Amino acid sequence: MTISVAVAGSTGSIGTQTLDVVAAEADRYEVIALGASGRNATQLAEQVAAVRPSVVAIADESTRAEVELALSAAGASDFELRVGVDGLASLGAEADVCVNGVVGFAGLDVTLATLNAGRRLALANKESLIAGGPVVQVARRTPGAELVPVDSEHGAIHQCLRSRDPSGPSRVAKLVLTASGGPFRGRSSSELASVTVEDALAHPTWSMGPKITVDSSTLMNKGLEVIEAHELFGTPAGSDGVGIGFDDIDVVVHPQSIVHSMVTYSDGSTIAQLSNPDMRLPIGYALAWPDRAAVPFGAIDWRRLSRLDFELPDHEAFPCLRLAYDAGRAGGLAPAWLNAANEVAVAAFLDGEIAWRDISAVCAATLERCDSSGEQGSVTVVDVVDADRRSRSVARSVVTDRFAGKASA
Repeated sequence: MTISVAVAGSTGSIGTQTLDVVAAEADRYEVIALGASGRNATQLAEQVAAVRPSVVAIADESTRAEVELALSAAGASDFELRVGVDGLASLGAEADVCVNGVVGFAGLDVTLATLNAGRRLALANKESLIAGGPVVQVARRTPGAELVPVDSEHGAIHQCLRSRDPSGPSRVAKLVLTASGGPFRGRSSSELASVTVEDALAHPTWSMGPKITVDSSTLMNKGLEVIEAHELFGTPAGSDGVGIGFDDIDVVVHPQSIVHSMVTYSDGSTIAQLSNPDMRLPIGYALAWPDRAAVPFGAIDWRRLSRLDFELPDHEAFPCLRLAYDAGRAGGLAPAWLNAANEVAVAAFLDGEIAWRDISAVCAATLERCDSSGEQGSVTVVDVVDADRRSRSVARSVVTDRFAGKASA
C-alpha cells in the first residue's frame, strides 16, 4: 500500500531530506502535496517538476508571481496552487502523513491542521510544541491523529519507548537528551565574550540552517527540546505519555552525536538509540511508523567507532538551558514568550545588532515581562498568537534599548 505524503517547508533542510527518503523508496511513498514560503521559487519549481504533486502551496502571497513564473519555466503543470498561510496549513489534510518542516512559529498552523484532520504528523517544527503546546495537546486527541517527532533526539526517545508495554505501567524514570555541545563546547563564559557570527555557525557535527545552528551554540535548542520532550512524553495527552516531569528530563553533552537520546527505567536499565548523525533516519522512521524504513540511513560502522564521551552541560556559560527549564516549569504561555524572544534575539545577533552572550540576556529580560502562565487547558490559539506578538515586541525593545550597538562596540 502506497503512503501519501505532504511536505510543508519542502525547500528547507528537513523538506529536501524528506524528498531524499521518499526517492530512496519510491514504490512505498507518493508525494501528493508540497508547500514552502515561496521565497526560493526556483528550488520549489524544480521539486514540483520532479515529484509532480497535485497540490502546491506558498505561504508568502507576495511571491506568487515569481513562483508561477518559475513553475512555468520548469515545465510544472497539473496541480492546484494555494496561496497564503491558510493555503500552506491546508496541506495537513491532504495526505496520510504531513511532514512539518516549516521554520519557526509559522509552523503551528500546519501542526494544528494536520492533527485536527486526524492525520499523522511527522513533526520537525519544535516551535509548535514549545509555543503552542497547550493547544496542540487538545488537537492530539482528535480520532486518528498521530504525532511522530522528527527531531533526532525525540525520535530517539520515541524509539526507546517502543520497548515498553503501553498498556502497562510506565516504569520510566528519566528521559536523557543528548547535546553535541555545539561549536563552543568546553569554553568558559569569559571565553565566549567575543565570539562572532561565523564562529557560532561553525557547527562541528550537523549541517543546519543559521537559526537552529545559533540555537545549538547557545544550548537554547536543547532547552527548547526539554520543553518539547515534556509536551511529547510527559503528559497523558499523547499516546506516549509516561507521566514524567521536568525534574525527570536530563541533558548530557555527547560530542560524537552517535547516541541521540536515552530512556532510563525504574530498574536502572537505560535504553539508547544510536546511529551516525543523519536526519534522514528520523524522517524515515516517522514516515514508515509503525514500520521502519528499509534504507539504512545513519548505519554505524562498528570497526571505526572508537569512543563515546559524555559530560554535563555548563549552565553558567550557557544560561539559555536554565531559562528553558524555568519557562517549562512555569507552563502556560511562558514557553511561547521564551520561544518568541529567542527568535528575535537570534535574528538580532545574526544581523550584528547584539553580541552572542546578549542572546540569553534578551531572553531573560523578556521572560521577566511574561504576565501570564495560565492553566494548560485554558490556553487558546488566540492566547498563543497574542503571547508571541507581545513577546516579540518586548524583546525588540530590549534589543534596541539595552543591547543595540554592543556587538560592534
